[in-house]
Amino acid sequence: MRLIIIGAPGAGKGTQAVNLSERLNVPHISTGDIFREIIEAGTHLGIEAKSYIEKGLLVPDELTISIVKDRIAKDDCKEGFLLDGFPRTIPQAEQFDEFLDNNDIKLDAVINLEVLDDVIVKRMEGRRVCKVCGRSYHIYSNPPKANGVCDFCGKQLVIRDDDKKETVLERLKTYYEKTTPLIDYYEKKKLLLHFDGTKAISETTEEIMERLLKKQVVS
Repeated sequence: MRLIIIGAPGAGKGTQAVNLSERLNVPHISTGDIFREIIEAGTHLGIEAKSYIEKGLLVPDELTISIVKDRIAKDDCKEGFLLDGFPRTIPQAEQFDEFLDNNDIKLDAVINLEVLDDVIVKRMEGRRVCKVCGRSYHIYSNPPKANGVCDFCGKQLVIRDDDKKETVLERLKTYYEKTTPLIDYYEKKKLLLHFDGTKAISETTEEIMERLLKKQVVS
């Protein structure tokens, strides 16, 4: 199956995407993780992307779309994928739809996580991310077993620059200007499924799985 998960920054997309990827046995494709990898590697595209991300701005469409197309073309995506962090604008969605149509690929559902702004700011200020495997934690709601250490790979957890309050507020502003129109876009295509992102992580995961089953996306 082929899914997209959308929502404001800090809504819990990454956490749910990891859970769903494991439950559904499809690759989790995070544009945020891909960008962080190329930024850390110091590639030309990484340097270009960094100048936007650190300011809380969206990376230009042509750069993002190119990276996503290359990733979906890999063999592990033949049976499905879960996209996290893409598309973020109507032009991205339209170009992605064109790519899917040209390759005879059908999108099954779009998962929308809804969370209030004040909850998002609190969440992101407490978020910690593994700098190696990308797993996400929260010092209050989803802490690691050992303080500052990833449960899965044992590496150090860090605070991302784009989780700092001033950047979070700028990212929310960008989200409302650029990304919220996607809700109407996918609603009209009858693909959108809404979920309360403030519930317990496991509860939200189970609700998503149940809705996908009712939609007959999973068996």
